[in-house]
Amino acid sequence: MTPPIELIRAAIFHTPRNPFATDHALEAFADGCLAISAERVVQLGDYAAVRAQHPDAQVHDWRGSIVLPGLIDAHTHFPQTRIIGGLGLRLLDWLRSYALPEELRMGDVDYARAVAQQFTRELARHGTTTALVFGAHFESATQALFEAAAARGIRIATGLVFSDRELPAGLLRKPEDAYHAANRLIAQFHGRNHARYAVTPRFALSTSEEMLEVCATLMREHPGVLFQTHVNENFEEIAAVRRAFRWADTYTAVYDRFSLLGPQSTFAHNVHPTAAELSRLAATDSSVAHCPCSNAMLGSGMFPMRRHLTAGVKFALGTDVGAGIGFGVLKEALHSYLTQQSMPGGAALSPAHLLYLATRAGALALGLGDECGDFSSGKSADLVRFQPPQDAPLAHALARAESPERMLAALITQAGPESVREVRVAGRALSL
Repeated sequence: MTPPIELIRAAIFHTPRNPFATDHALEAFADGCLAISAERVVQLGDYAAVRAQHPDAQVHDWRGSIVLPGLIDAHTHFPQTRIIGGLGLRLLDWLRSYALPEELRMGDVDYARAVAQQFTRELARHGTTTALVFGAHFESATQALFEAAAARGIRIATGLVFSDRELPAGLLRKPEDAYHAANRLIAQFHGRNHARYAVTPRFALSTSEEMLEVCATLMREHPGVLFQTHVNENFEEIAAVRRAFRWADTYTAVYDRFSLLGPQSTFAHNVHPTAAELSRLAATDSSVAHCPCSNAMLGSGMFPMRRHLTAGVKFALGTDVGAGIGFGVLKEALHSYLTQQSMPGGAALSPAHLLYLATRAGALALGLGDECGDFSSGKSADLVRFQPPQDAPLAHALARAESPERMLAALITQAGPESVREVRVAGRALSL
């Protein structure tokens, strides 16, 4: 029996092509129609044309709404959900004062479960359908995150955070213990309920060569798992890494020595890369998570987007959560625009660029380019419906918008969770 088709009528936008490579990346339908069947996109086009091909299909009349592909967060920390807003400190001091004490609390599994519930709820409320997430330093807390994401229906990749030096004793574990814990989590969660495992050393400064070798072993033994960590976020951090690994010419070289670069790998921040590092990231098809709000909050610097583009390095957006301003991927898109406008030599970004960075770029970074990130036929029906409150400034801006690009720009600038009306992953509506 052929699965039924349902039609969604709304203003619909997506970027199935890369706006950094073509002028015709944005597809916009003011009176659009998205046809969905069996959790997959069947067709996207103007309402009249799509409706004519499916005259008996159920129609969800969402006129007055804007539908985008589900937003994708390429870097975030679930244990930091309750410490957003730590002002006045740079990275390493911020970690010592705010982040690490809170991460120690994840050892209480009941507390971790409560935070995991809050974290996944906030992802959904902000329209995020897919996220690459730093788990906790504790196996039970990371397990709680996998379980909360499965219950919510969110597409997630996460893993136990590895550290065996430089952090408080309660966050450290022996490399052998880390290896066995990761294997247990992979066996239990990887490939189930939209979940994948991500091998997650916190950063080179807190991981010995033995721990990095464990990471390499896990990547070899489990094809299909992801890898995530931090790189080149802050000058003090970079100097400390150079002291810890005196044989390495660059921060990136530490990971490269253990074969941890590649299309499965995402490196957060990369605010201060050398030309050689950018070349190596591009050559290995590695990705970077660009976190503009966090970079500004911690005074780390402005992301050299044009240098990444010139070198051919893939990048997408990350909220970072604790060190940033919250869960809004669209707010990261806006702040990316603002910082690039403000910095000398910044990249010129249009609404199409920002939508791409918030959706398809994230899918490509996470190895999901064939699964989600836009509304091409056959892809998963991951979507978010925005409809602002009737008297909100955004509602008036959308009503007066003279073009699809103006509508999209207004949405990116003003939309928050108050405007998110429905979120779906694989066609299934999430609880908000």
